[in-house]
Amino acid sequence: MNTFTNQKAIVTGATKGIGKAITEALLAQGATVLGLYSGDEAAASAFAAAHPEAGERLRLHKVDVSDCKAVQVFCRETEEQFDTIDILVNNAGIRRDAVLAMMRQEDWQRVLDVNLTGGYNMCRFALPLMLKQKYGRIIFITSPMGHLGFAGQANYAASKAGQVGLMKSLSKEVAKRKITVNCVSPGFIGTEFIGDLSEEQMKDYKKLVPAGRFGTPEEVADAVLFLADKRAAYINGSVLEVTGGL
Repeated sequence: MNTFTNQKAIVTGATKGIGKAITEALLAQGATVLGLYSGDEAAASAFAAAHPEAGERLRLHKVDVSDCKAVQVFCRETEEQFDTIDILVNNAGIRRDAVLAMMRQEDWQRVLDVNLTGGYNMCRFALPLMLKQKYGRIIFITSPMGHLGFAGQANYAASKAGQVGLMKSLSKEVAKRKITVNCVSPGFIGTEFIGDLSEEQMKDYKKLVPAGRFGTPEEVADAVLFLADKRAAYINGSVLEVTGGL
């Protein structure tokens, strides 16, 4: 069933990991997806080549979500081409781990710029395209680290906690326009995002998960599609955890 036929979706961080799975799931359900990526041209090219069947429904754009001007230009061009959008998935995110006493200021700032300010930029300039039709779905991909915290991830945890606060406030601002704003909070998911962890760390983290395994990107994508559906109209300001019980 093509639940999202004739809908337009923007997905940030769209060509790898969880974002890739979300983009593929939306395409499979009939949506037109404007996928944003920051700089990995090889991954973007490979992703496009792997989905020739999508045709014009898959449109990839190189945009740094932390760059306010670049996001504004992208959203202006999107409005000129499509007039409105239906779904925004703020998935783009990075990690630059270090204990706080040794964390470089630029690493602190870059994680906040991409993970938190990037979501602000996307919402600020994409929202008018939803407001003009009085309908939309905005979904942030956050993390349990926002409330659990891990040693060495103060910047990442702060950015993810900030996403939840941003979501909560925005959900109250736009609810009367039939726009919902929610978070999906994945736990440990088997992607390249955690590929830099040692084998010992992987074993230790897996022990923390009651389900006894890491999740898959497709399981996160299923949660995103649930919240993006028109039938999720009364779910607003919520955090849906996909953590295996973490």
